[in-house]
Amino acid sequence: MAHPAEPLPPEPSAPLSSVPDAVTPRFRFLPAVGTWKYHLLLASVAIFILGPLGGVAASYMNFSLGFFVASQVLSGILGSVVTYGYGAEGKHGANYMQTMAASVASLCAMSVLIQSMVWLGMPQPPAWQLMLFVGCVGMFGVGVGMLYTPLLVDRLQLDYPSGYAVANILRALTDKRLLKASIAKLGGGTGLGILAAWLTEKVAAIAALSVSSSTVGAGMVVGSRITVPAMLMGLIGYAISPYLQRIGWLGPNDPYRKVGFLVSLAMICGAALVDLALLAVQAVDRIRGRAQAPADTEPAWKKVNVPRLIAWVVGWGAAVVVVATQVLHQPAGFILFGLALSLLFVLINGIAYGISDNNPISSAFVMSVLLMSLLGLKDPLVGLMASSILLISTSVGCDMQQDRSTGWRLGTNRVVQFRYQVLGIFMGAVLCVVLARVFMGAYPVLSVNQLDHPDVKVAQWSSAMTYKFVGAIRDLGALSAHKVTALLVGLSIGFTLEVIRKVVRRHPAYLRFVQGSRTGFGVGWTMDSMVLASPYALAFGGFIALPAAIWFGMGGILTSVFNTVSKRFRREPAPGEAVLPEDMSTMSLVGGGLIAGESLFYLFVGLAGLLALLG
Repeated sequence: MAHPAEPLPPEPSAPLSSVPDAVTPRFRFLPAVGTWKYHLLLASVAIFILGPLGGVAASYMNFSLGFFVASQVLSGILGSVVTYGYGAEGKHGANYMQTMAASVASLCAMSVLIQSMVWLGMPQPPAWQLMLFVGCVGMFGVGVGMLYTPLLVDRLQLDYPSGYAVANILRALTDKRLLKASIAKLGGGTGLGILAAWLTEKVAAIAALSVSSSTVGAGMVVGSRITVPAMLMGLIGYAISPYLQRIGWLGPNDPYRKVGFLVSLAMICGAALVDLALLAVQAVDRIRGRAQAPADTEPAWKKVNVPRLIAWVVGWGAAVVVVATQVLHQPAGFILFGLALSLLFVLINGIAYGISDNNPISSAFVMSVLLMSLLGLKDPLVGLMASSILLISTSVGCDMQQDRSTGWRLGTNRVVQFRYQVLGIFMGAVLCVVLARVFMGAYPVLSVNQLDHPDVKVAQWSSAMTYKFVGAIRDLGALSAHKVTALLVGLSIGFTLEVIRKVVRRHPAYLRFVQGSRTGFGVGWTMDSMVLASPYALAFGGFIALPAAIWFGMGGILTSVFNTVSKRFRREPAPGEAVLPEDMSTMSLVGGGLIAGESLFYLFVGLAGLLALLG
């Protein structure tokens, strides 16, 4: 799954276990690392300042644009300001803070679920009941996300572009040596990201291009062997859209992704079946051969008590069922179905997120509605509540995996990260409900169902995600044959393509050829990017609009061209010259800066919107 043209990031060279329990900071007023005062400082800043800032931005973006930029990057930058006094060791503290703040922001973005209830005319439960439900699901989701971390982060070593960017930013901003070597690239990318986001908002001609600096930046981080397949899938979808319209799969003006997301989700499922089967066989072989590594060979920062983690998932899953059935009076069957689907989709979405920096949470929501419709569900409220389990779990669970990818690069203690994320869930569950009511109270148009009133003037409040949710819920009981066919087609393509890839890419003669010459390299690139592209990478092109797929592809192509050209002019570093780590390449720093710039811009937009509400 990791793109073979580029080396995988190295294991962290200075894991947390090698750091003393208490490190003396540069400034006397800062508490020593590892003390309770240190963690109190970090937690207070993250939960009361960084988290709400990211939460406001996420809620504003979801209500206005229908998507939100993950807050890990901006939280990491702001957190580095607090931990700068700790020197290079401050990267761990900043990572803890961004982990907690991102949890708050991810749950705040789920305020669109309450908007969906209003659009559907459903009676809203008391605020405390909604907070309790959202909090329990969030706790379940982070546990599931942590369960999959060893597979997605440690074994498959997926990139998680924003997590990659955060790791580079934290290392650069908390280490003077790295800061000097990387500041121009990182700062330049951030400035370009802010400028591009501002121009997109202010200049109609640029907005018409549908350019997103974070999309380009994500493409620059992961490379062309991932981005070109996504672009190819988008172009294929565009080309066959007239045919799909003729046969009734799409309406006259519908984009390919209206049905393409079903194909894409099923493709990921098919490919994941192959990988999970292989992992199971390998696990059995290790058990039979008693080749499992002793527990004490695993770095201390990686160690997690798996039985306790499983108990956590089971316990909070039971809490979700109790709250849903006894407090919110929902049927247990579909609630359990939502929990079961979450176990699958946190893995599937985690793979998509790790490759493309896109977490298709709305697609997972719609898919769950379709499956429940197939099982005979008719009640919209039950469908919304059960599907919201999947939505919240995939949001916070995949955030968990992305945060662990950052920690994997830094050597940050996973158990401590988990605790910070859990605290963030508490605050996020409260702010989710509060912000939903603040925004809808200040802007009554947010309460207007745009499906029933398509001519209403909504100004900037397009609520695209809510529009998708409500449309899916209203289609309960109307699962069409073409949607089932799309799922079966995607499943077959994903499974078959991944099997062929595994066979071809493990053949010794093929490996010698693609690694032995420039011609072989070109053939290998063509095979990986176009002929036998990863189903995971291809699937991304079915989740997003064609312009976004093209910009994502262009970012990866730019990185590949730059890397190819720069090899010809690369020189040996002078004695004493700072050398960046291998995974802090020029393109990853600039791409991470673009992601950071757009995140910062929308933070300012969200804060401006909140100040307008208060004014």
